Amino acid sequence: MMQSFATGDSAAKVFFDDHGWVLIDTLDEDGIKQLRGWIDDISSWSDEDGPWLHYREMTDFGPKLCRTENFTPFHEGIRALLTSGSMLQCASLLIGEQAVLYKEKINYKLIGGAGYSPHQDAPAYPFIDSHISCMLGIDDADELNGCLEVVSHCFDEVLPMNDVGCIAGDIVQSLEWTMAPLKAGQTLWFHSRTPHRSGENNSQRDRRAIYPTYNALSEGDLREPYYAQKLQEFQDSKNAGKKVRVSLINDFRGRPVSYD
Repeated sequence: MMQSFATGDSAAKVFFDDHGWVLIDTLDEDGIKQLRGWIDDISSWSDEDGPWLHYREMTDFGPKLCRTENFTPFHEGIRALLTSGSMLQCASLLIGEQAVLYKEKINYKLIGGAGYSPHQDAPAYPFIDSHISCMLGIDDADELNGCLEVVSHCFDEVLPMNDVGCIAGDIVQSLEWTMAPLKAGQTLWFHSRTPHRSGENNSQRDRRAIYPTYNALSEGDLREPYYAQKLQEFQDSKNAGKKVRVSLINDFRGRPVSYD
């Protein structure tokens, strides 16, 4: 089992500054139950009723929901969880100054869902310097259903990339990858330059997780302009009958759904 820390534990900051990632115990059983209800609610929202973004992947069983973005303005419970309390406190502790929510997504990785190629987050957000992401487990995540894998002590620079923005293959092979299983209610925080990847879900269990990203408030509250651009790009792709890209960098290994 990976070592985990309580929210607010100063030792978590020491561990994060050394490893580039840290596991935090965030929600108790009641909190997990409540969170699952919220996620069931959000996943049932219609594609046409609001400006949230549902992405689907094509599977052998037809299209499946793989990601939802831009949902915090429309769900009071999730908004409070991600923009106040222990989550914001932890983001601020690890960044080293007051943090603010930059973006949020739910990666569902349902049974048969695809994985993500090795990448760093930093190249996708070149206009902010201080940001941090995390994976808050809705379900238990392990090797069989596609937990994250991370590289420790490797966050000083952006690594060489291939032509789709993922880490170059020869570099991937040279890195020492660590499986990062977690329990529902735990949060794996990782630096924007920490290499990470995940495999497909080969189990009979879903592996849902929320991935909020926070930036230093001193760089500005940038969430609204980010999603204004994202919404426009999403709609332009649908209007043109093109495949909608799930990620800004092409790390998603699933088959996107065409809107033609």
